[in-house]
Amino acid sequence: MDNANLFQDVFNEADIAEIRRLQGPIWVVGGSGFIGAKLFFTLLKHRQDVYAVSRQTDRSWRLLQLTADVARKHFINLDITNAKAVAESIQALRPRTVFNLSAYGAYERQNDGYRVHLVNYMGTYHLMKSLFENGCEAFVQAGSSSEYGINCQAPAENDELRPNSDYAVSKGSVGLLIKYFGQVKSFPCVNLRLYSIYGPWEERDRLIPRLVAAGLNGAYPPLVNKHISRDFVYIDDCLRAMVRAALTVCQKEPGLSVNIATGVKTSLEDAALAARQVFSLKEEPVFGSMPNRRWDLSEWYGNPQLAREKMNWETKVTFAEGLRLTAEWEKNAQDVIYFGVVPERGKKVSAIIACYRDNQAIPVMHERLSKMFQEQKIDYEIIFVNDHSPAEDEDVIRQLCQKDSHVIGISHSRNFGSQSAFLSGMEIATGDAVVLLDGDLQDPPEVIPEFIKKWDEGCEIVYGVRTKREAAWYMQIFYKVFYRLFKKFSDFPIPVDAGDFSLIDRKAVDHLIKFSEKDVFLRGLRAWIGFRQTGVPYVRPERMFGKTTNNFMKNIWWAKKAIFSFSIKPLEYIQRLGALLFALSGALALFYLIHYLLNPPEGGRGATTIILLTLGLGGIQLFSLSILGDYLGKILEEVKNRPRFIRSRILKAHEIIDTQESIAEFVRASQEDVHGEYR
Repeated sequence: MDNANLFQDVFNEADIAEIRRLQGPIWVVGGSGFIGAKLFFTLLKHRQDVYAVSRQTDRSWRLLQLTADVARKHFINLDITNAKAVAESIQALRPRTVFNLSAYGAYERQNDGYRVHLVNYMGTYHLMKSLFENGCEAFVQAGSSSEYGINCQAPAENDELRPNSDYAVSKGSVGLLIKYFGQVKSFPCVNLRLYSIYGPWEERDRLIPRLVAAGLNGAYPPLVNKHISRDFVYIDDCLRAMVRAALTVCQKEPGLSVNIATGVKTSLEDAALAARQVFSLKEEPVFGSMPNRRWDLSEWYGNPQLAREKMNWETKVTFAEGLRLTAEWEKNAQDVIYFGVVPERGKKVSAIIACYRDNQAIPVMHERLSKMFQEQKIDYEIIFVNDHSPAEDEDVIRQLCQKDSHVIGISHSRNFGSQSAFLSGMEIATGDAVVLLDGDLQDPPEVIPEFIKKWDEGCEIVYGVRTKREAAWYMQIFYKVFYRLFKKFSDFPIPVDAGDFSLIDRKAVDHLIKFSEKDVFLRGLRAWIGFRQTGVPYVRPERMFGKTTNNFMKNIWWAKKAIFSFSIKPLEYIQRLGALLFALSGALALFYLIHYLLNPPEGGRGATTIILLTLGLGGIQLFSLSILGDYLGKILEEVKNRPRFIRSRILKAHEIIDTQESIAEFVRASQEDVHGEYR
């Protein structure tokens, strides 16, 4: 582990001895979350047969703090809602001790009821069934005090459960599942009903991280009603309980549920007073400055008696000491928690950046996008598509992937063009919307909040309208003429001065990536598919670094690509021109016949007229044939049915996915993440 300050704990020699007594291999399922990651880090300090198991270990800002070597050896990607995958993985790897901390629904933003039950109940069932069939020494389930619901005043483990949310129902059901497997099937398992665990690595939108972050700056955060209470347990005390449970009640009384609590009711007012002492705060806290959460209760605390009797366990760290320890960690983790910001709303946006010779601009783009998304408090991912750049684009992207779990890199086998690069990114994007940007910083990330605002208002497609372009005057004229000709030629409405820079809702993205055509012009397809669309004006700056790869002939190529992809009017114009020339030639023939009869020629006059007509008509024919050739060329490209792009590798965290089978699996998993039946 690189930075020892990030992985400190308060375990003593006796605690470490218990860790070493656990039967291995050890799985920490849900190892990318708060408690799971902290447990994984602690166990890994003292033994090497520990594995973090999660649906996407490579997307965890916590696990990314480990080196690539550790990640390769100790990470297992597994979706516990997939029964077949769970069975195959357990049969192959044979874990002996399993800590299950996977959960969904503990946070207000996680409000998909179906997924709550799917992950919490069915996921746990899949694990326990396979472990029972293959053998296991200990299964420790991270339950929740939420199982008691409104019966929350120091309940004993055999008191009535009165759940008040889908999350509480699912966790209570798992408690019964544990009881059945333990008492009926003699499976070594225990359900630990955890109260309010806090400490290092916790999500940034939770009470204690907010209280600590504000306290370090000499202030209080916004607070709910002062009478709301919790039973706060420091993370290391919780981890000691989990290890102790695996060694004791799992073996002696399988199927038991045990409260992990201090037994102390700490109101929000008490927490604020403790913070005042720890951080020497001068100001008074303002309670009620933010709304209560729907499950907040004023008498929520636990009864740890059974844990003392059955496990010889009780908490060691007081709340004030826990605040101090968390604050010390927070000071050492500023660079880490920069990437641990948790969104306050459920929507997710995927930024897709097409890169070619943009190695200097990519870090700046990443910094500006990250800052913008975090200010917007929205979940996000950043997908850089390296379209076979001869510069160092891939190296820069790889470094960002290893630093920031929000970043994914794609490298193409050759240069397929920006349109294919965007589609390549769209295929693996998991956001509720995608934003397309060029990698040269001519599409300012600071405009995206306006896109998101229009999206929130109900627009499925929001495109940038270039009111001004910082470019040479003749290029500005060319672009103006092009967009207006494109609109005139097109068979459907096309917005003028609108490039690829846009936000596209998921439902529109799904249609775009299903289109089979090979020669793609996205800004035309974007208009063609319909949906509710609107534009946002912006000034398009010059490139920040390097020189543009566009030139006059390349722009002519773009114009032809656009017009021939979305219009047959050039063919209609050729037909009209042919009809007009036929009529003119007939009229001219009649004129010459009359002129010949009335005024017979005396010599070989008219040669100039014949030559000019021949050259003129020949030129028109060649021009018409060239247009027909362009259409035939497009048909030829389509019937070849070659792929629009080929990915040579995908970069994610410390991992390099470079076989076609693994790339296809990554794409499939991304699509399932978006379109899974629980969504």
